[in-house]
Amino acid sequence: MPGRGVRFEQDGSVGRIVLARPEAANAFDLPAARAFGEAVSQAETPTVRAITITAEGKRFCAGGDVASFVSATDPASYVARLATELEAQLRRLSGLPKPVVAGVHGAVAGAGLAVMLNADLVVAGRRTKFVMAYSGVGLTPDCGVSYLLPRAVGQPRALELAIARRVLTAQEASEWGLVTEVVDDDQVAARTADLAATLAEGPAEAFGQTKRLIRSSWEVPRIDNAEDEAETIARMVTTADAQALIEQFLTPTSDRPK
Repeated sequence: MPGRGVRFEQDGSVGRIVLARPEAANAFDLPAARAFGEAVSQAETPTVRAITITAEGKRFCAGGDVASFVSATDPASYVARLATELEAQLRRLSGLPKPVVAGVHGAVAGAGLAVMLNADLVVAGRRTKFVMAYSGVGLTPDCGVSYLLPRAVGQPRALELAIARRVLTAQEASEWGLVTEVVDDDQVAARTADLAATLAEGPAEAFGQTKRLIRSSWEVPRIDNAEDEAETIARMVTTADAQALIEQFLTPTSDRPK
């Protein structure tokens, strides 16, 4: 998808979604949002067992492309369409039954937080900054940020980020539960790739169903979640991955292949 701001690559069983508008801090305009959706579609292929999201340039993602807002003939309609289409694709991404690892660096702002929050694991460079950014240009959250952020860090902290315009360091983001781990900036790409490769070798279907159960638990009564858990684990116990891993688990250590 050259020139549209997002591309998809596949390396073995790992699919790579790459934000590729470094000249615009990887901000999303409408063509980039649609290219992101096409990348998610490519990641759906069964040969992809884990997904990474990374970005070119100095910043991970500046959110929405404000320049594209003001240049639109009808800014309100354009922004509504962009926010709606990008959020739908991010929801598709989070719903894929396979683990998603984001590798972030430089800065994550606005809807860039939504991209990150729809990943399952997040590797952050040590010098990365995290900021809501919306109020700085008189705007409000979009792309699911107001839904996902309080669930990640709690309502008081989400409001502090949104209203007090708090800027988080990577270490603070880790302490708040916004990212999974912090590494040196020059190690983000390698750590993200290694983590995804390890996950791709694991029980992909179990990973996918686990993330579904956890993400959906916010929206269903506990009894419904319990029934879903029971039905899901019953299905999982018959899968090839589970059968092989259970056999390995039950094999005495001394009898396992060296």
